[in-house]
Amino acid sequence: MLRVWQQVKGLVDAGVVARLRVEAGDARSSEQNEKMWAMLADVARQVEWYGQWLTAEEWKHVFSAALEKQRVVPALEGGGFVVLGVSTRRQSKRWFSDMFELMYAFGSERNVRWSAPAWMAEASR
Repeated sequence: MLRVWQQVKGLVDAGVVARLRVEAGDARSSEQNEKMWAMLADVARQVEWYGQWLTAEEWKHVFSAALEKQRVVPALEGGGFVVLGVSTRRQSKRWFSDMFELMYAFGSERNVRWSAPAWMAEASR
């Protein structure tokens, strides 16, 4: 943070008009990210979705779209539709907790066997 402040101060001292935006956040942990990918891999290996086997990355889009109630728009050139996505990188710990609950509920309805180690249960919080 000190380095950022020094850079901004240097700009201001030089007469450059600058805008600084500080956001307090409770960003996801690396453990939550690791858990998410382990769970997505489990779903990808065990669940066929409308006749298709999706990758872990594709399942991430399905779950985050369900959680965010995302919008769908027509693609360019009439080539189908595009779900307007959300970056999981910028989500909070609370958002990840909600995502895990959604994934557990979905998985329990489809008898998904979770391979994530027990310590990852704590990463939900």
